[in-house]
Amino acid sequence: MPLSRNTAVVLALCLCAAAICSQAADVRVAGLFSGRAVLLIDGKQRLLKQGQTSPEGVKLIAATSEEAVLLIDGQQVTARLDGRVSARKRAPEINEVQVWRDTTGMYTTVGSINGLPVSFLVDTGATAVAMNAKQARRLGIDFRVVGRQSGVTTASGVVHAWTVMLDTVKVGDLELRNVEAVVLEGVHPETALLGMSYLGRLEIDNDGRLMTLRKKY
Repeated sequence: MPLSRNTAVVLALCLCAAAICSQAADVRVAGLFSGRAVLLIDGKQRLLKQGQTSPEGVKLIAATSEEAVLLIDGQQVTARLDGRVSARKRAPEINEVQVWRDTTGMYTTVGSINGLPVSFLVDTGATAVAMNAKQARRLGIDFRVVGRQSGVTTASGVVHAWTVMLDTVKVGDLELRNVEAVVLEGVHPETALLGMSYLGRLEIDNDGRLMTLRKKY
């Protein structure tokens, strides 16, 4: 007996969902909060609330600041920050990261500096990765000892700054070593800037809504 149009549509949607779910081969926990988690799924950043399922079929069952409980391809797994999990064989290394413009018009993402989690504002106008003194101390950067002192002109005038070298800066699977950074005295920038000392070593595509970062070959 031929299927009704509505039944055919429902079946098509189910088959599509099953195909998407089967593609979720590589998942990394990039940020953890109470009841929320930032995941990198096959290189795409997803912010999920508890109980939500990503377009790739990964469901966030529970999350704390310490770990996330995920449902991947029918298997429940637990992962900690920056931990990669997979319900199937691990996918090849992802060599690009997609960053979407947020509701304020800015490109923001999460990553790490020297292995510790950091929220970034992507800023192609900044010559280097930049952070304030409090952020640097949280990351264990003794900038007054290892840094080269200088002055930086900001909207508020000239402020003291220190140029330092970071061991690693990482966004998604894009990890670079020996990245120059600037630490500014005071509370600005409020969010660490992902500047050109990192971005300049990657290929950047920007269509106005989506910025894609890729490794150079």
